[in-house]
Amino acid sequence: MKNLTIKNLTEVCSGTYHGPENMMDREVSSITTDSRKIEKDSLFVPIVGERVDAHRFIPDVMSKGALVTLSERELENADFPYIQVGSSLQAVKDIAEFYLKQLQIPVVGITGSVGKTSTKEVIASVLKEKYRTLKTQGNFNNELGLPLTVFRLRDEDQIAVLEMGISDFGEMTRLTKIARPDTCVITNIGTCHLENLGDRDGVLKAKTEIFKFMNPKGHIVLNGDDDKLATVSEYNGVKPVFFGLNAERDVYADQIESKGLKGVACRIHLGEDAFDVLVPTPGIHMVYNALAAAAVGRIYGLSIEEIKRGIESLETIRGRFKMIETDKFLVVDDCYNANPMSMKASLDVLHDGEGRRVAILGDMGELGENEIALHEEVGTHAAQCGIDVCICVGALSVHMAEAARKADQEFKVIYEESRESLLEHLGDLVQEGDTILVKASHFMQFEEVVKALEEM
Repeated sequence: MKNLTIKNLTEVCSGTYHGPENMMDREVSSITTDSRKIEKDSLFVPIVGERVDAHRFIPDVMSKGALVTLSERELENADFPYIQVGSSLQAVKDIAEFYLKQLQIPVVGITGSVGKTSTKEVIASVLKEKYRTLKTQGNFNNELGLPLTVFRLRDEDQIAVLEMGISDFGEMTRLTKIARPDTCVITNIGTCHLENLGDRDGVLKAKTEIFKFMNPKGHIVLNGDDDKLATVSEYNGVKPVFFGLNAERDVYADQIESKGLKGVACRIHLGEDAFDVLVPTPGIHMVYNALAAAAVGRIYGLSIEEIKRGIESLETIRGRFKMIETDKFLVVDDCYNANPMSMKASLDVLHDGEGRRVAILGDMGELGENEIALHEEVGTHAAQCGIDVCICVGALSVHMAEAARKADQEFKVIYEESRESLLEHLGDLVQEGDTILVKASHFMQFEEVVKALEEM
């Protein structure tokens, strides 16, 4: 890894080196926090977690060929090199910041309340038409996940698309200090993490911390249809590129036509250019994601043909509106996470499904003092969006069920107290030919529901 010698690692994380001096110029081949993924000449970073202190794995990883390890404490009688640091987590952030500077490749940083991951996927899908592109995998978007993503970069990579997720003030500042994005993309300002951020103005303040360490000659790409983001006129002289469904935006879409669960067709206007495209994942929110990707593609010099091809070649990932066709059902696996905005968007898409349209919805977390009202809001929407059945699961979702019944007494609403009781009764609640949406916050573990449906 470029310039990641033991000497530089020690200096970057303000550590103390213990080991032979003649090894100081050796370069590590990879960096990991997982003792099971040690490669020859790796750097091992032991994280002290709630359940496990990874320091206990140090002797084992060194015997497997690691070059050096970090340690938050002095290791008596150690017969291998190690760098003693005050905090492994802080050290890993410092190393990631240093390493990314060595590579000197453009970084696209993505944040927002809803749609970070799907937007990241479309942007990466577009950029890969011209560049060797590395993107955040899974949910590696926090203060540990972001550095681990950065460490996957190599000299041959030409651009990085990094997702950045937060739940409190100050977190984004720490993330953007690592990423130092050349282009900042914000999808929207919603109602996530209100227990820490207070209200949507607080969310806006926290998300726009992404600008603090951006390239002064960089770019800002914002959803101009979001009332909060629309108030951002400039940052240190950088004026945003706005995207949306209004012809006044810099990048906009019209002629929008749902193709059911096959996706959504639209015409994207990009400056003087316009092109027709089929976004292969359904929902109006995917049009916004495609617009963000088109804006980023134009910034990095892609042709209209490359942008169109990148959007249309998008692949969906499990847990993120992935459609799974079984012998009995079409299951829409959207159970990675949920909030009121994404719940309503997914319900609107379900409306276009074939057969009975069944929503299995679970509790949404981290909504603060308004959590009951926000669950009620989703329940009301479920009753009014044209689906056939809503199965509400969990302690908070009882409010979703009650609101749905109140909104339309004829609408079929089923309530289950827990995931366990749902799984017990699931076979009686669904029918062959159903299109079934499965969605809840991650802690509900609804992937088990998806699995049960796949196995029926």
